[in-house]
Amino acid sequence: MTDLGAVFRPQLPPERLRDIARLADDSGLEELWLWEDCFREGGISTAAAALAWTERVKVGVGLLPVPLRNVAIAAMEVASLHRMFPGRAVVGVGHGVQDWMGQVGARVESPVTLLREHLVALRALLRGERVTTEGRYVRLRDVGLDWPPATPVPVLAGATGPRTLRLTGEAADGTILTASTTADGVRRARQLIDEGREAALRSGAHPAESHRLVVYLLTATGPDAARRLHAELVDEGLQDVPDLGVAGDADAVAKAVQRLAEAGADAVILQPTGDEPDPEGFVRFAAEEVRPLVP
Repeated sequence: MTDLGAVFRPQLPPERLRDIARLADDSGLEELWLWEDCFREGGISTAAAALAWTERVKVGVGLLPVPLRNVAIAAMEVASLHRMFPGRAVVGVGHGVQDWMGQVGARVESPVTLLREHLVALRALLRGERVTTEGRYVRLRDVGLDWPPATPVPVLAGATGPRTLRLTGEAADGTILTASTTADGVRRARQLIDEGREAALRSGAHPAESHRLVVYLLTATGPDAARRLHAELVDEGLQDVPDLGVAGDADAVAKAVQRLAEAGADAVILQPTGDEPDPEGFVRFAAEEVRPLVP
């Protein structure tokens, strides 16, 4: 079964989150995803609030930019979420938008090296290990969590380019792909991730440890759906990419979700346009109209 979710975009003020999170919980949607976009809303703070306001829905953070977060602090925060809300937090880390990282003085010379070091240390800390490491960017001396998660915690990583996709296969438990990913892009990503898993001798892992692939799908519905979708693609410079995003009714959206699932996505997260006029209606649409049509 393909997991289905929706994004609470940080173009909305944070005070809108409570009602939308509760609606996602009540409507039966599997996942609600939040973004830590500079300079809008914090990923961990909004995730903690959304989890506290709800009982069932999983809350994803996609993603925490590793240049902004010491790995020990990231581990403490992720562990706290999982201790308080077992099995309901899904956290991804990534390079961050490089222009933003430069804006705050956190841009590094080798983002791939930093992400690798961060992932290795973060996953070890969340396993309850004591970590000493002297990397290029990540340096820890006998660091361990007093309150590690009680059960194993998957750590996801965002990726677009081939090197980072292979790295997520090597060092992460799952990968998050942006809404600029077509079905062919999902297939290619899965191939690169598998190459990374094989290089790290992880390809023979137990099925429960398989690599989860999460894909955002830019989605618009309603009377002016096609216009809003096209405008967002133009704004992102993606208007010439074929088969990107979907505009239409529940049947059209479900078919787009299924194309991504058949290409290798385990979870498809519907991403509304930045000017979505009815965010609550979008969540209802995903849960009540699209979900029943997605196997």
